[in-house]
Amino acid sequence: MTSFKSEFLHTLSERGFIHQTSDDAGLDTLFQKEIVSAYIGFDCTAPSLHVGSMVQIMLLLWLQKTGHRPVALMGGGTTMVGDPSGKDAGRKMLSVDDIAENKAGIRKVFDRFLTFGDGERDAVMPDNADWLLKINYVEFLRDYGINFSVNAMLARDSVRLRLEREQHLSFLEFNYMILQAYDFVELNRRYGCRMQMGGSDQWGNIVSGVDLGRRSGTPELFALTTPLLATSSGAKMGKTTDGAVWLNADMLSPYDFWQYWRNVDDADVGRFLKLFTTLPLDEVGRLASLEGAELNEAKKTLATEITAVVHGGEHAEKASEAARKTFEEGALSANLPTIIVARADLASGMGILSLLVNAGLASSNGEARRHIKGGGVRINDISVSDERAILGIDQVTSDGVIKLSVGKKRHVLVRPE
Repeated sequence: MTSFKSEFLHTLSERGFIHQTSDDAGLDTLFQKEIVSAYIGFDCTAPSLHVGSMVQIMLLLWLQKTGHRPVALMGGGTTMVGDPSGKDAGRKMLSVDDIAENKAGIRKVFDRFLTFGDGERDAVMPDNADWLLKINYVEFLRDYGINFSVNAMLARDSVRLRLEREQHLSFLEFNYMILQAYDFVELNRRYGCRMQMGGSDQWGNIVSGVDLGRRSGTPELFALTTPLLATSSGAKMGKTTDGAVWLNADMLSPYDFWQYWRNVDDADVGRFLKLFTTLPLDEVGRLASLEGAELNEAKKTLATEITAVVHGGEHAEKASEAARKTFEEGALSANLPTIIVARADLASGMGILSLLVNAGLASSNGEARRHIKGGGVRINDISVSDERAILGIDQVTSDGVIKLSVGKKRHVLVRPE
């Protein structure tokens, strides 16, 4: 492991963020002598980022905490093209309005992590649509196309794997790496960006930008990638059997977000505390060394710390308290996720399958049936074995709700109004 002298790289190295850089020594020297602007690109493919983007967001957070300037690049232009990296098929095309709406949702995430403004260390959020949509195609080919080798582009994993599997790769997607490389050069011109960061699957695209900068006469540009993150069981971060773990509260409640982190595997606790919290490393070490039942306290700390950063301290404490009441005291907590149903509909009777789907506890009636057959569904803590069960107004508790549960840790309150 390289021993870095700059605070930023030293912090990243200690906490396990660094997979590869284009020049360890040169990058370390750069961070010691000046305020560095560095960027990560985020395409606007959904109205929220999910947990799979957390490592990259934390890179920008540490960049600012150590005195440098984060550039969170929105891919309003590249979203129209689609990054083939790690994909088996082309990306669904989105309208301009869809992309703008997604961009607004993503901005809400970053406002929790970064301080934006006009200062030399304040974060900025440019959109590559501002320059990519204004490109004159023939002039762009003449000025920049000469710098890209098709042989090298075909050798990139993102392209090679698709071709080896004989899966369709459009010329549109093939251009993505050229546009990403151009983004790097353009961000250097506009914001003085000297480094691009990303996951290790982006290495080829990032170093293409470094090379294009050298050929275009920019100051030396640098690359830094993080390890691709998976759980100790090999599962991809940010995905569960119930879907993506979104970072926006309107797509996943703070309570369910907290529960995701509370339920991580024991083997992942120490690593996730390093990556996803700003707790001092000696405290991380203490928590990670706990064993048996005590390790649950470390998981609760992990969940509360991350939820506080993403959703705010108040929501984190409410989620923690709701879990404590629900699981330790067996009490009903008003902070559990809640859905509203029409009182008239409940008075007429509502099927358990549709309620499980509407509550987000199952993705389909078929999945709801499987939960029931497996003995995992409960109404007001009473097991349900009949998939044709009907919920009525008589099951509303004195708290004015019906508690709907799947498994031991997933609960939703059904409130008639």
